[in-house]
Amino acid sequence: MKQYITKSTAETEQIGFEFAKTLRPSDFVAMFGDLGAGKTAFVRGAAKYLAPDARVQSPTYTIVNEYPAKTPFYHFDMYRIDDGDSLYSMGYYDYLESGGICFAEWCEKIEPYLPDTFYTVTIRKCENDTESRIITIAKEIR
Repeated sequence: MKQYITKSTAETEQIGFEFAKTLRPSDFVAMFGDLGAGKTAFVRGAAKYLAPDARVQSPTYTIVNEYPAKTPFYHFDMYRIDDGDSLYSMGYYDYLESGGICFAEWCEKIEPYLPDTFYTVTIRKCENDTESRIITIAKEIR
């Protein structure tokens, strides 16, 4: 497990960029954190490495954004997902088997459906500093 403290959005993006260098095809990154914690900023940083031409936006309404790259890169927002049937109908399992790299925000909603091996990225706001974040990255094996 690794832990970082960032003091700006740019620093959060930089941690995402550095983390992305360690990822391989078929990796899954489960993102946890409150609204406004910096999940999309982290993914934006990762995209600068994985798909440099991508313009990353939160997939709040589309549920998944696809970014073409040498290894395809997928960015999910699971906030509106309620159950396994919803995951199935959106093609979640097809994305998992595609060989691409998946980042999924709001994984609190889909914990039972996460793959057997994945990374967790948890981002929390620091209590006394609205700009600072604590980012914890760990690899999980079930």
